[in-house]
Amino acid sequence: MNPSILNTEIQEFIDSHLNSDISSLLLKGISFPNVEAKAIIEQIEAKRRCEKKLPTWFQCNNIYYPNKLNIEQTSSETTAHYKTSLINGNSIIDLTGGFGIDCYYFSKIFKTVTHCEINESLSSIVNHNYKQLEVDNVTTKNVDGLDHIKTSKKHFDWIYIDPSRRDDSKGKVFFLNDCLPNVPKHIDLLFNHSKNIMIKTSPLLDLSVGISELKHVKTIHIVAVNNDVKELLWILESEFEGDINIETVNIKKAAKASFNFTIEEEKASESKYHKPLTYLYEPNSTILKAGAFHTISNRLNVYKLHKHSHLYTSDSLIDFPGRSFKVDSIVPYNKKALKKIGVSKANITTRNFPETVQQIRKKFKIKEGGDVFLFFTTDICDDKVVLIATKLH
Repeated sequence: MNPSILNTEIQEFIDSHLNSDISSLLLKGISFPNVEAKAIIEQIEAKRRCEKKLPTWFQCNNIYYPNKLNIEQTSSETTAHYKTSLINGNSIIDLTGGFGIDCYYFSKIFKTVTHCEINESLSSIVNHNYKQLEVDNVTTKNVDGLDHIKTSKKHFDWIYIDPSRRDDSKGKVFFLNDCLPNVPKHIDLLFNHSKNIMIKTSPLLDLSVGISELKHVKTIHIVAVNNDVKELLWILESEFEGDINIETVNIKKAAKASFNFTIEEEKASESKYHKPLTYLYEPNSTILKAGAFHTISNRLNVYKLHKHSHLYTSDSLIDFPGRSFKVDSIVPYNKKALKKIGVSKANITTRNFPETVQQIRKKFKIKEGGDVFLFFTTDICDDKVVLIATKLH
């Protein structure tokens, strides 16, 4: 951390060039005493990324930004705020503090918050920023969180941890054992210091894999913002051995769409199947991630189009946790039928279909956009069909 970056003249330069072309700035040259041009460019790029993701930081004066990778990896304010609806108490420790977004929101509901960050520069940055944000109940520690708690005699109401993957080349399915810190290996140590643990993981983690590696999992929250799954939150409670609750939430500006179920309920449920009826439903991405395919059909009394086509249908319109459409027509999947309907511009979705959206667009010369929605899917009779639909608001 270079304190000279906080000089008024440099801060004004950063703010006045947030929308400037970086290459042009470098060509013109940036010259300030005690600060390299590269460091100023890093501040500009990092702050840019915070405008929508971290508006509180963006709007506060004299905030010092880490590199843009730290910004990419941190929680958004939207998801950090959601976490505060799940937990409460007097004390919480964040073992992998990072840029400190989650701790900032924890400070609003806990009396004391401990932020552990092994990176010395990042820890200093967070400590500085909390002063600018007028946060006075967070203690920042430049330590390895796991090492710190090993030597600590304190007991906390909650432990929060966001393990990072050691190797991003392992593919889509990964294990918590492949992360740092290795939570499954140290789970008993964590429970020695708190009855309650919250673990944040990437959406790439398979739920069944996480459940098999951990113990005392009480609830799993699948959190999306504008239907883009951002994180999984694992709530562990010491001694808990009951049915695991899955809570899905899709956060939008207007409202939050939630759908909750238990693993046992999904196992006990059976889907009903039917050819497309008057209305078509596409579940939120959180529900698809959760795998609540049979529970949706059973509880909401809607039909599934096919065992592997995660689209649902009904004759009466219902309030559905996802997008709803009116089916205008159904055509078999072939060039003659598609040519007859004469669609040159449409929104295309594929579900349980052998071709990709890109292949379909190229094959039938269909541009993106407009008010028409085409669903390329497989029905209960294993026929490839195209549903022409109108989105309902």
